[in-house]
Amino acid sequence: MSTEKLLVVGLLYPGFELLDLFGPLEMYSLLGEEHVDIKLVAHSLEPVGSAMGQAVGIGPRATPDYNFKSAPQADIIVVPGGFGTMPELENTALLAFLQRQSSDAKYTTSVCTGSLLLAKAGLLDQHRATTNKQFFALNAMVPSDTQWVEQARWVEDRNMLTSSGVSAGMDMTLALIARVWGEEAAIAAADGAEYQWHRDADSDPFHAQLNDGARALGLV
Repeated sequence: MSTEKLLVVGLLYPGFELLDLFGPLEMYSLLGEEHVDIKLVAHSLEPVGSAMGQAVGIGPRATPDYNFKSAPQADIIVVPGGFGTMPELENTALLAFLQRQSSDAKYTTSVCTGSLLLAKAGLLDQHRATTNKQFFALNAMVPSDTQWVEQARWVEDRNMLTSSGVSAGMDMTLALIARVWGEEAAIAAADGAEYQWHRDADSDPFHAQLNDGARALGLV
């Protein structure tokens, strides 16, 4: 069980999915300030608009604490997905930030299509990983040496943790909390949030909807 205070850094970019980011951050926050410090980082210090359905950047805005240049080294990185993910695959500053931070972070985590950003940055090479099931085929748009796992609520491979879509990020986060701070801490966080923790990483009820969203949008 970790006794040191860890810095959790959540990544912002236009069109990020709200629950992808703030679901995990809520779970970390319930550990208390003696265990975690939570900060947000983005390309600049301007507020960043989230996704609103499929619309990018018009949802509620979050204000970063740091930009990519000023951000301190994170212990745990949280990379959300969302409909804004695809444009960010060409954001070299964001990818370079992830590469720098991940090199010394204790854990790098992603939710939903956030794993595509990690793959594009080369951080998932020779790793097992997963992503949003309804848009699973999008991983083919990111050449990488990643072993993509179709059926998994989340995947842990060394210090890289990737989850399926949206709410799955909270299950992954609770699993990491149990790994770092102990199972009792994870149970307390889940209970504090009145959240039913799905503990089996291999139980993936949404695998049955594999690529439904991608087909509906004509992406596959």
